[in-house]
Amino acid sequence: MNFRDISGDLKALAPGLRGRLVVNAPIGETTWFRVGGLAQALFSPADEDDLARLMSALPPAIPVTTIGLGSNLIVRDGGIEGLVIRLGGRAFNAIDVMDDFRVIAGAAAPDQFVAKAAATAGVDGLAFLRGVPGSIGGALRMNAGAHGGETRDVLIEAQGVDRSGVRRVFSNADMGFSYRHCSAPEDVIFTRATFQGRPGDPAGIEAEMERITRAREASQPIREKTGGSTFKNPPGRKAWELIEKAGCRGLTVGDAQVSTMHCNFLINRGTASAADLEALGEEVRRRVLETSGVALEWEIRRVGQAAST
Repeated sequence: MNFRDISGDLKALAPGLRGRLVVNAPIGETTWFRVGGLAQALFSPADEDDLARLMSALPPAIPVTTIGLGSNLIVRDGGIEGLVIRLGGRAFNAIDVMDDFRVIAGAAAPDQFVAKAAATAGVDGLAFLRGVPGSIGGALRMNAGAHGGETRDVLIEAQGVDRSGVRRVFSNADMGFSYRHCSAPEDVIFTRATFQGRPGDPAGIEAEMERITRAREASQPIREKTGGSTFKNPPGRKAWELIEKAGCRGLTVGDAQVSTMHCNFLINRGTASAADLEALGEEVRRRVLETSGVALEWEIRRVGQAAST
């Protein structure tokens, strides 16, 4: 379905915007699942000033959704009403390695690119990012981690812009990190982060990243239309083991399937809808609760509205 064109409203509210504004943008097609509807208005700001200008002028009645690379996201079939912010370009994907083994990365920079830049410069401690799909903004929002490392282990501070257009800076402590969660206000759009690494041997770090890559390829369906892990690990448990015990490996709804390779991954076999994927996830949750008494919590983010019937 197409939404009403609100581009004129947005330009009138914030004249002089320099970023790219697209109405009825096919945002679902850009996610790793390749499902979902349109974004009513998609804005890619030119830089942080451009983002702050629009946020400061935006009425509360217009909802705002921020997305990154779409690796951990299901856009529902009815699309996303309001404004969708997607960062990109040099202003938001730059990666700078400093002399004190600090790495400053834009929120749109892919996690694996940050890991690579750090390794090349001999900065150790960030190799785990090679195993995290997505971008730095998402890693901040969900304390992303893999292979023994988490974002909170290396973050010094994060910078962002809130809904009122105010620039905010958060220390590691301010972020309130926990497992796959941060407590920073939901309305903050992260724009960059500073990480602290340590001296390391580039060849050794590269070898560690190769090990991480091989481990992912051997155990995860990364060649499929999929996202990251579908559900968070409950305390002291492994989500995939609970899903396996519930008999859900290979389970399907429409053309959505629980991966036979790693059953904490859902895959789009080709023609699945967002509704198929979400219904499959909910059926997995139901069966795990029934067999193990554990209520799995979604790790995949789901945004937008269901298709109208």
